[in-house]
Order: sequence, then structure tokens, then C-alpha cells
Amino acid sequence: MFLMRRPSAADIERFLDRSRRLSLSYGPTGIARHSSDVDRLDEQVVTIGHGDADFERARIALASWKHFDIGWVELFPMDASIETGTVVAVLIRHLGFWSLNGARVLFNVGGTDSQTAFGFAYGTLTNHAESGEELFEVSIDRQTGDVMYRIRAVSWPQGALTWIGQPIVRLLQARFRHDSAVAMRRAACTGS
Repeated sequence: MFLMRRPSAADIERFLDRSRRLSLSYGPTGIARHSSDVDRLDEQVVTIGHGDADFERARIALASWKHFDIGWVELFPMDASIETGTVVAVLIRHLGFWSLNGARVLFNVGGTDSQTAFGFAYGTLTNHAESGEELFEVSIDRQTGDVMYRIRAVSWPQGALTWIGQPIVRLLQARFRHDSAVAMRRAACTGS
């Protein structure tokens, strides 16, 4: 959904209510989980900290959607769970307009008691500009102590505007991966 102005809180709530009844915009699920030879696979892995304290802060940050605290992207509801089935709305400001996109949490990686990896993935709903999945994961290398943040996404355009604007969409996706990694590095190292 593309908009000329920022949607109101009531508009976003209505969008979320409608989104909860929608299906995924693609199938089968799990395309971001496994190695794939699809054309539209994007992956970024960056070191965001070191040691158990940074890993724990990174897990808490990821579970709190801090990887979306980047200024030009917002998540609703702001206190969304990462529990499978949770529906979220992603509000993006770009090129002077706004887009509102629905997604559903599909699966979790590790768990709260995992000693090496933690994360989740969501899939796009039929009201999202793109189709596909995105995996967000933090892990710790037990030999080096490095804490890593990984984004793995498989996506393709769903609507005419995203087909036409693919060069811009791809730049925005790369910008999101970069800015999200900066947000996670900040959260892992300082807890904010």
C-alpha cells in the first residue's frame, strides 16, 4: 500500500486488522531458511559484538524488533511478539511517500535457551509490495566469541510499482540491511 502521507494510528490499526485475515503472498514457506539457488537471495552477515553479554543483548534486541529502529522504517505494533503467527505492519518512508506492508512471523531459530543462535523469519502477506521471506538471526561463535547478525532475504516484486521501481527497491533493501546491522551493533554493545 503506497501513500502520499503518513498514515494515522487508526489507519495502521485498520491495516493490521485486515492483514490478520490475509494469506501469504507466495508459497511454499521456508525459502529463507535453507540454502537456495534462487535469483533473489540477499544475505548479509556482520559482526556486531563480542562475548556472552553482547550476545544476550543482541537476543533481547532482536526479540524486541530493535533491528527496525533505523529512522525511516517503523514496525507496528511496536511491542509485537516474534511468536509464530504474529502479524506486523512495516511502515517505510522513501522518496517522499510512504508504504505500509503486511508480514507474518513464520518460524523461530534457536530459542530463549539456545547457547549459539536466536532469531526468526517473517513472510510477506498479499498486501506487501514484495513477495518473499526475511530471516533475522543473531549467533555467537563459541571459539572466537564473535557475535554475528544475519539477514537472509528472498524476495521478488509483487505489484506493478515495485516491478517498475526495482532498481530503487534493491537500493532500499541494501540500505535496510546496512542500517539494521548498525542498529543491532548499537543494541548489542550498549543495550540501547
